[in-house]
Amino acid sequence: MKTHVVKAGDIERRWYVVDAQGKTLGRLATQVASVLRGKHKPTFSPHLDTGDYVIIVNAEKIQVTGNKLNTKMYYWYSGYLGGQSSIVLSKQLQQHPERVLVHAIRGMLPRNRLGRAMLKKLKVYSGAKHPHVAQRPEPLEFQS
Repeated sequence: MKTHVVKAGDIERRWYVVDAQGKTLGRLATQVASVLRGKHKPTFSPHLDTGDYVIIVNAEKIQVTGNKLNTKMYYWYSGYLGGQSSIVLSKQLQQHPERVLVHAIRGMLPRNRLGRAMLKKLKVYSGAKHPHVAQRPEPLEFQS
């Protein structure tokens, strides 16, 4: 038996489109992170970016369970004294719904140069339209 080693030139990338309407935030994020990493492929290699491109549409219609809309907070720090700010999930979904999904998926990717490269293959849009029609993305359905 010989072990098959994937080279960077052998990686084939596909484009997928996911409709987030009615999907649960965490469940969708884990499944999209798996596709971005390439774990759905038989040629998965943890030290290479073998994943595919993912387009998420209808990010504003994502669902969350429990009381997270009122209790989940997002924090950031400007670097200045007293510069810590926060926002509630419900307000973040109204103002920037794309950031909610990107934040959830970023937390499920590796925290290094490879993870940052994987995150660049994620495209999130709040509405139903996206500008990636030329790439002919295939619809991707997940089991919930």
